[in-house]
Amino acid sequence: MFVYLLTNWSLLCPLGCACTHRSGPISLRFVSPVCLFLSQALHQLYYDPNIENKNLAQKWLMQAQISAQAWQFCWALLRPDKVPEIQYFGASALHTKISRYWGDIPAEQYGTLKTQLFSQIALFASGSKIVLTRLCVALASLALNMMPEAWPGAVGEMVRAFQEEGGAADGRARCLALLELLTVLPEEFQTSRLPQYRKGQVRGALGREWAAVCPLLQQLLRQPESPAPVKARALKCLSSWVLLDVPLSESEGLLEAGFAALADPELFDTAVEAIVNAISQPDSQRYVSTLLKLVPQVLQLQEQLREAVQNGDMETSHGICRIAVSLGENHSRSLLEQVEHWQSFLALVNMIMFCTGIPGHYPVNETTSSLTLTFWYTLQDDIMSFEAEKQTVYLQVYRPVYFQLVDVLLHKAQFPTDEEYASWTSDEKEQFRIYRVDISDTLMYVYEMLGAELLSNLYDKLGRLLTNAEQPTSWQHTEALLYGFQSIAETIDVNYSDVIPGLIGLIPRININNVQLADTVMFTIGALAEWLADHPVMLSSVLPLVLQALGNPDLSVSSVSTLKKICRECKYDLPPYATNIVAVSQEVLIKQIHKTSQCMWLMQALGFLLSALPVEDILRNLHSLITPYIQQLEKLADETPNPSNKLAIIHILGLLSNLFTTLDITKQEEESGDSAPPIKSTPPQTGPNPVVVVLQQVFALIQTVLSKWLNDSQVVEGLCVCVGGCSGALYIYIYIYIYIYIYIPFVSYSLCLQMMHIFASETDHFPPIKALFELVTSVTLTIFQQGTHHQRAPVMFPRSRTAQRCSTFLL
Repeated sequence: MFVYLLTNWSLLCPLGCACTHRSGPISLRFVSPVCLFLSQALHQLYYDPNIENKNLAQKWLMQAQISAQAWQFCWALLRPDKVPEIQYFGASALHTKISRYWGDIPAEQYGTLKTQLFSQIALFASGSKIVLTRLCVALASLALNMMPEAWPGAVGEMVRAFQEEGGAADGRARCLALLELLTVLPEEFQTSRLPQYRKGQVRGALGREWAAVCPLLQQLLRQPESPAPVKARALKCLSSWVLLDVPLSESEGLLEAGFAALADPELFDTAVEAIVNAISQPDSQRYVSTLLKLVPQVLQLQEQLREAVQNGDMETSHGICRIAVSLGENHSRSLLEQVEHWQSFLALVNMIMFCTGIPGHYPVNETTSSLTLTFWYTLQDDIMSFEAEKQTVYLQVYRPVYFQLVDVLLHKAQFPTDEEYASWTSDEKEQFRIYRVDISDTLMYVYEMLGAELLSNLYDKLGRLLTNAEQPTSWQHTEALLYGFQSIAETIDVNYSDVIPGLIGLIPRININNVQLADTVMFTIGALAEWLADHPVMLSSVLPLVLQALGNPDLSVSSVSTLKKICRECKYDLPPYATNIVAVSQEVLIKQIHKTSQCMWLMQALGFLLSALPVEDILRNLHSLITPYIQQLEKLADETPNPSNKLAIIHILGLLSNLFTTLDITKQEEESGDSAPPIKSTPPQTGPNPVVVVLQQVFALIQTVLSKWLNDSQVVEGLCVCVGGCSGALYIYIYIYIYIYIYIPFVSYSLCLQMMHIFASETDHFPPIKALFELVTSVTLTIFQQGTHHQRAPVMFPRSRTAQRCSTFLL
């Protein structure tokens, strides 16, 4: 029935198209059939358990809402005898028609529609709140479409209309309805579909209407007899209007009332939102005198903040912190420039420091400290942006503050006790990890201001901690200090720091009895890999720790990534340790301790390591490393292809390709793709390329795997990547493409053409490239001679221009 009605709307309304542009009341006998169907559809939408029926009803109702007849039935649905769900649909339909189909309304009916909306809002002032809000949104949309020409002074008229005595609603209800209307007006503007030129006009008109809103809000917020719900709605209205860039100087009295409202728990949240919105507006930085008046008001909240922290009231501490951070973060430069008020701004900075160091572990015991981190970026940027003379003055004041900040951040970064951490959920642990990353970024940024003195400060504290035999040391404290070193060393060049040798000397003295501490030790060593390349004598102090951690699956990521960094940066100093590194790595690979991605990293590390050895040592270690995998691959190649052995083959090919990619003695220097190549280098080695030697030895196995898995793109791609990782294996690489092209040319033609374009002009590679060219030509001509090119053309040559290019190149 609904599907039929959906496409036959005129059957529901006796007026047909004649009522399209009518917005006034009409006889209910004409719309009652429509209302009946709408009521049934709404009942079906809300209460029918069948999801298909719900979807069908929703589709039908959406169509009804935008129909021409909606101008009539929306008023009928708003009758007092209807249930709120039906009334809400009527109000929503009215808003939809006004906001999206404004052109349907003749100008002479604007006044009638406005009067009707005022009447309905007055009726619902004491009725359903959700219906009242939708009606207010509809009137707001009407006002925006009529402003400024057709309805000048719209807000003033709204205020006067609801302040008049009379009507079914009492004074408090009318006041709340007016505040709801004034609140949704700016919100509707933000989401309206007005053309751009109209948006500018309406925004200007709304700005002028603030003169009618501000006195009303001041009166309501300052009157002691105003009930809490009225004040809360007034604060919400203020939040809405300040988003229109209301001048901060014109809101001083309202903000003062907002600060006073923070003492009332019922008003606290809305007061915080209003104050934060007002302070955060970009234009507010122009009103320095008002900002200066706000600073003491924020400082007066410190006692309330301390009490909230002591009582574990996270909502209150969070809200006050938002206010302090908003003022400091948005206006730090403006307030810094007011030199005569430096003490009050410093007091604000210290208040934010208190919020940063708020007791408890994020995010379990507190959720406030993370709000402050961006402020410290901003303040530092503003200080460092001043000219040298001013910067020197500010640094004298704020460098001690930032040293204090480092202590606070490292304290906040500390893990809880093992028992407490074990009780956390996985989501809490992940939030804490992200929080520590944010702290790490902040510490790295702070280093730009504090410089080498920061590292010295951290080193002194760590040294005292590890050498004080009388006082027991918590692993959390040690881990946090190391985390500070790691945060800085990961992104800052610390090669010239005079404290790093001492740090390397301290690391073996750490009693590593915890996974989190061991992880941080590994990452710290990895962050110092470039420094170790310049000071290879220190490798013997830390390399045993890394190799020992390699066998712990809980340290998989940290230990493998650290070994990879050391092998990449220090490979020319590692030959004395190569035998031990290869043996330990081979053992953990055989035991399958690590996940796939870490196994790939480990192979890359071994590739870096072996590339610095003599050729005969490379070959010996290569055979030892890959023989188990070659044997496994031979066994898998004899089996019938299935999903299980496919994954095993792809894994083995991935291991080999990662090893071969970083092991290429024809290159003087290797890059892993995410860092600069090492500074040191050795003379180019002579003799056969070890990778080519190995590939030649397993060439028959490559043929077998290729023939069996030719139609599986993932296995073929794995083979190509494995062979393609070595430039000396071009012959084998081209053989694979030739083999593929013979059997499935429509898959590999573009790759073959790319190979010919790259190497055809290099005389050293001419023989295999010539063979590839001849093969491609022969196979392609055969396809055309057999007349099968029409079936394959859409795949082989998807675009005519590409086809012309290919034909030209081949022929």
